[in-house]
Amino acid sequence: MTTPAEARIKRMRIRAWRRGIKEMDMILGGYADAELGNLDAEGLDLFEAVLGENDHDLFAWVTGQDEAPARFAPLMTELAARVPGGAR
Repeated sequence: MTTPAEARIKRMRIRAWRRGIKEMDMILGGYADAELGNLDAEGLDLFEAVLGENDHDLFAWVTGQDEAPARFAPLMTELAARVPGGAR
């Protein structure tokens, strides 16, 4: 039987891999696979909020083309560090 926390992580993982643009699939999906199981409730809430953002905005934040909102800035820095070749 799946716990509510496991079901939530599974839903977020699916949302992370099925974005509007392939680049964000790879960035968010890879992060989800590697990190969601290690996050506390606050971290999961933040990642879930990120999943609700527009892909083009997220891509601009991760690549440093635009400044991310303060709430998301640390996570965007972490995601940028995972981009091959270092996006920032």
